[in-house]
Amino acid sequence: MSQLAENIIRKWWTSTLPEILPRNIDLMQYYNLPVRKIISAVGFRRIGKTYIFLDFAGKIGKENCVYINFEDERIPKKVTFLTDITDTLAEISGEKSYTLLFDEIQNIPNWSMWARRIIETTNHKLFITGSSSKLASSELPTELRGRSLTIRINPLNFKEFLRFKKIDFESLPQTQQLHLTREYITYGGFPEVSLVDEGKKILIINEYYNTFVSRDIIERHNIRNVALLNNLLKLILNSPFYTISGITKSLISIGFDTGKATISRYISYLEESFFLQNLELHTPSIKKRGKAQRKPYFVDSSFLFNLSTEFSNNMGRLMENIVFNNLSDVYYWKNYQDKEIDFVIREKEINTKLIQVSFVESKTEIKEREMNNLILGSDILKCDDLTLITWSVQDTVKKDGKIIKLIPLSKFLLQANH
Repeated sequence: MSQLAENIIRKWWTSTLPEILPRNIDLMQYYNLPVRKIISAVGFRRIGKTYIFLDFAGKIGKENCVYINFEDERIPKKVTFLTDITDTLAEISGEKSYTLLFDEIQNIPNWSMWARRIIETTNHKLFITGSSSKLASSELPTELRGRSLTIRINPLNFKEFLRFKKIDFESLPQTQQLHLTREYITYGGFPEVSLVDEGKKILIINEYYNTFVSRDIIERHNIRNVALLNNLLKLILNSPFYTISGITKSLISIGFDTGKATISRYISYLEESFFLQNLELHTPSIKKRGKAQRKPYFVDSSFLFNLSTEFSNNMGRLMENIVFNNLSDVYYWKNYQDKEIDFVIREKEINTKLIQVSFVESKTEIKEREMNNLILGSDILKCDDLTLITWSVQDTVKKDGKIIKLIPLSKFLLQANH
C-alpha cells in the first residue's frame, strides 16, 4: 500500500467541505449514465471547477468518492501513482467502487492509458478536470475517443454573479442595476473576485493572469522566449482584429527574431488554455475565412479591463467581450467597404440573428452606421432578426422596412442561456 496515497485518501475522507455557493452546473445528471463514460470538466483556471467537484462530492457523500488535485507538489508526476490510488482503495475497502474526482490530471504523463483501464476493467467512476482543452472529448488521446463526455466550465454568468452576491436585481433602482452591470463587465466573473472588496479585485486578477502565463503556457509548453510571449499577449489584448502575419511583422519590427509558425503555435497555446477565443469571418469560402482577420475575445472581460491599454476604458469593447461569451455558433461579418456586424448567429447553417453592441445611454447617441450596417447585413445575409445591445436603452426602431430591437446589456445577460 502506498503511504502517500493512503494519507491523501484518508485526509480527504476526514476533512470538512468548505461552504459552497451552487453554480448552474450540476454533475449529478452525469452520475448514473446508462453507459460508462469519463466525465471531463474543462475550463480556464480558477473559474470554479474544483468547487463544482466539491459540491458534487457533498451530494454523493465524501465517503463514496476521492478528490485529488494533481497540482499538489507532494504527488509524483508518474502514472504509477494513479495505480497506487486504486490499489490503496482496494486494500482499504475491498471491492467497493468509488467516484474518482481528479483535478488537473493532465499533469500526469500517460494518464490516459490508466484512465482507459479504469473505465473498462473496474466499477469506479471517473470525473476529471483540467485547464487545457486537451481534456476535451475532441482532443483526447486516441485510446479515450468515444469514452468521454466533456462539460465546458465558464466564469460566472450574470445570474450566477448576482446569486453569489445575494442580490435581487429586479428589485433595485436602475442606477444600482447599472452599477452592478458595470462591476460585472469590468471585474468579470471569477467566483473569488466577485466576492471580495473592490480594492482586492485587481490584485487577484493579476495573480490569476500571472499564474496562467507561468503554469499553463511557459511551464506546460516549455517556452524559452518569455519576452516574445509577453509581447504577443500585449498585442492581442490591444487588437480589435489581427492576423498571424500582421502580429508576426509587429513583433519583428520591435526586435524579435520570430516567424509565423512560432506565433501560430503560441496562439494555439492561448486557445488551448481557454484564455483566448478567435472569432472568424462569416463567409462561405473556407480559404477566405482562413486568411481573414480574426477578432480576439477573452475568457473573462477583467483581463481586457486590467491588462489592455487600448481597451481598459472602452466600455463598448468590454460589453462586446461579455456578449461574445454568451453566444455560440457565431461569426462576425464585414464587407469590402469595412461595413461590419459584430455577431452573426447561425443555427444549422442558417443565419438566425444579427447583433451589434454599442455603449449608448439614449437613442440620440446611437450612431447611424450601427443601424445602417444591420440593415445592409440583413439584406445580404438574409436575416431579419436584428438586435442592438445597448448600455441602458430599451426600445424598437423601424428603419427601411426593418425592425431593430434595442436591448440593454443587463437584460440580454439575464435572458442568456449560456
